[in-house]
This record gives sequence, structure tokens and C-alpha cells, in this order.
Amino acid sequence: MSRGKICSLEWISRPLRRGVLATKLRHCSRNAIGVQTASDASINGDQEEHDLCNWDELKFSFTPTDYMYVMKCSSGESAFSQGHLTRYGNVELSPSSGVLNYGQGLLEGLKAYRGDDNRIRLFRPEQNALRMQMGAERMCMPSPTAEQFVSSIKQTALANKRWVPPPGKGSLYIRPLLLGTGPILGVAPSPEYTFLAYASPVGNYFNGPMHFSVEDKVYRAIPGGTGGIKSITNYSPIYKAITQAKAKGFTDAIFLDAETGKNIEEATACNIFVVKGNVISTPPIAGTILPGITRKSIIEVASWLGYQIEERAIPLEELINVDEAFCSGTAIAIKPVGSVTYQGQRVEYKTGEGTVSEKLCRTLTGIQTGLIEDTTGWVVEIE
Repeated sequence: MSRGKICSLEWISRPLRRGVLATKLRHCSRNAIGVQTASDASINGDQEEHDLCNWDELKFSFTPTDYMYVMKCSSGESAFSQGHLTRYGNVELSPSSGVLNYGQGLLEGLKAYRGDDNRIRLFRPEQNALRMQMGAERMCMPSPTAEQFVSSIKQTALANKRWVPPPGKGSLYIRPLLLGTGPILGVAPSPEYTFLAYASPVGNYFNGPMHFSVEDKVYRAIPGGTGGIKSITNYSPIYKAITQAKAKGFTDAIFLDAETGKNIEEATACNIFVVKGNVISTPPIAGTILPGITRKSIIEVASWLGYQIEERAIPLEELINVDEAFCSGTAIAIKPVGSVTYQGQRVEYKTGEGTVSEKLCRTLTGIQTGLIEDTTGWVVEIE
């Protein structure tokens, strides 16, 4: 890399146990609670959120909330039974369960937002349902219907509504899981499955622009693999690479395609966009890149705002010549890229007010929180 601002690298199965998880937290706390049923008054959020958290110091870290949602597909059945809410707590798994032995599991992630009108909104939850179904088909798993999935998310958000941060302070992150929980010794699909969804209030995943190193020895995904779905097995194999990047002062690492080693694909948990003039480009969905819901929404919003959108292979060398770069994902929302470093050379990009990423972020978060009218049907109000 030789153009732009360049400097040397000197910086940078059994039913769920209905016990109570009592955890002492640095910034957030919950009172010890007894075992209750889903009909308790608190499930409708009667308790106030006052003094529940120091919302100003909220980070993207786990805080146990009140309830989780559980649904099962038993042996010999092809569909999930009606689920239910239960107090958040540990789960019991057979040591021979499919998820523990062979990694047969999927995860999703979405957020509930509190608007200035105090209404709570979900953003395109049906898209998460469809993506889980796509992943389940790939992993030989049954999946909840879209209606079951969306209903479970609504119920989880409503039951934990007191944990949805005030406007502008964060969001309630909801993590659905689809797990092979039946016992299996041979290499084969699990005989039983569990779907569950739990929630945690979160703040920003990263503060400020992101600074990347380029990883050219470890690949996040390979053609024919599971990079295009949210398999639980996709993440830990790259822990070493991102740990090394962070030890050198970087926010994260950008991974290249395994086939040629020349094109950028994704970061650890976010899609990548680059901007040149009025053109916004992002790597195509071709089996190795996760079809992000925020990514999909950005493409649509950008086209409304008059930008030209290209989904194409982006050579690593092209990062030298772009005006701007940013990343997207449910956890990080839309974050500008401040710099990319490769083989000791660093290229910096525009960030801050007036950039394309700032404009897109303002528009998308406005829709998600109710500040901008939703004319698309993307937002689901649950209150």
C-alpha cells in the first residue's frame, strides 16, 4: 500500500433448570429472585428500570436479565412444539449432545430499541428467522417457523422490557440459539433439538473508528464451508488471529478470501463496505460471507439516498484508493474504519461528520428507534 496517509506500524436433553443466576456486576446489578412462572406481574415489565443499571457506563458485555424463551423439537418429530418463557438460568446438557461433541448449533443476534416515545421496537426479526432456517437446512437441523421465531423474540423482549436501555443509551441484545441437544455418539445429526433466546442490555461494541490489520495466513471461511451461515463453529477458529491483532493495538482483523488470498471478505463479526465518490461497494454473498441483515438494510437505504451500490470482489490493493470504509453488523451497527494496516503500511480514511457512513448510520438508527418514519415495514413495535 502506498497511497493515502501511510505510516509504519507502531501502534496500534433435559428441561432447563429453573434456578436463579445471581451475579454481582460492576455496572449493572439485579436482585436475587425466587422461582416464578411466566404469569408473574414482572413479566409484563411492571418494575421500573430506574437504578437497574448505570446506563451511561453500559458496554457490550453480558448482563443476565429476567427471562429466556425455550422451545423443543423432540426425537421423532420434525417441528418445534409450542415454547414458553422461563426464568433465565443454566441449562443441562447430556455430555454426548450433538452440540457439545460435534458443534451442531446456530446462533442469531438482534436488538430491541427504546424510542423517545418509550415504545420498544425490533428491527426486521423475520430476516433473522429466515437466516436461521437457511443455516438449519445446511446443518441438518429442524428450525422454528418464522412465526414461532418472531413470537419468541417478541416475548423475550417484552418479558425483559425493564432491561431495554433508555433512548440513546444502548439496546437490548437478544441472542437466539438453535442447538442439537439430544445424545449422539456417532457422527450424525442430533436426535433432539432446543431453541432458546436470552437477552442482555448492551452499549457500543466499539467506541470510535475501527482500525484493522489484514490477516493473510488464517482464513475465516472456505468455499463450500459454513461461512455463509451463523454456525457456532465459525468463530473460535479465528480467536488466535484476532487476539494477535488486538495485542498489536488493532480493533480487529480483516480476513481475505481463501481461494485467491487477494480479496477482502469480512472482519470477525461484521461486513465491510468501501466508498469511492458516489459508489459504495461490498463483497458479494457467495457462500463464504454472512448475509448480514444490517448489510442488506444498508444497501437498500443507500440506494434510496442516491448512492450507486456494487456487490463485487474487492481486491486488497483497492483499499489504497478508496475515500472511506465502514463496517456493519447487528452488534456494531455501522462503524467507520479509521485505518487498515498491511505488512507494516497503514492507510487512513475519512471519518466523522459528513461521511457516507455517518449519513447511513443516522438514517438507519433513526428508523430503528422511531425517529424516522418506517415506510418499509422493517420495524416491529412490541409495545
